[in-house]
Amino acid sequence: METPENKSWKVLKSEYLFRKPWFTVRREEVELPNGNKIPEYYVFEYPEWINVIAITKDRKFVFVSQYRHGLGIAAYELCAGVCEKEDASPLVSAQRELLEETGYGNGNWSELMVVGVNPSTHTNLTYCYLATDVEPVMAQHLEATEDLSVHLLTLDEVKELLINDRIKQALHAAPLWKYMALNHLI
Repeated sequence: METPENKSWKVLKSEYLFRKPWFTVRREEVELPNGNKIPEYYVFEYPEWINVIAITKDRKFVFVSQYRHGLGIAAYELCAGVCEKEDASPLVSAQRELLEETGYGNGNWSELMVVGVNPSTHTNLTYCYLATDVEPVMAQHLEATEDLSVHLLTLDEVKELLINDRIKQALHAAPLWKYMALNHLI
């Protein structure tokens, strides 16, 4: 399959409206390849993100649950986080986040996929990793703003969460569905 033709937009004007570590937004005036203009287009800048499908030696999936204020719900999620500037790579970020949030580490790591958060308005990507044979190596080391609990789920429990739309974070559902498809589990 061939790659779609890149028809970039021409940026006519760009200004930052807000610059904070977790909310940087710019407004741009752009011109499309056909000559049409969009006078106000908003772009959100974020650092790269990671998430991890972590599976223990006894085939349990390491999940976290936490409250998500945007939807006002508590939800099951994969371990996830931000690629910090001091991390050498997204893989290092993923290993650090899994260890900090869950206390699990070691194992065998591979990149499962890279997805755009929302390519129409967001500048960042999410690197999704598969970590197998992880094991508990230390206690959780949560930041002051984190309040989450760790859950070890069976394959059937994860499938039930997916099938019943109980994983609300799309960036977590996508790699889980890919993992299930590649391994012929659903």
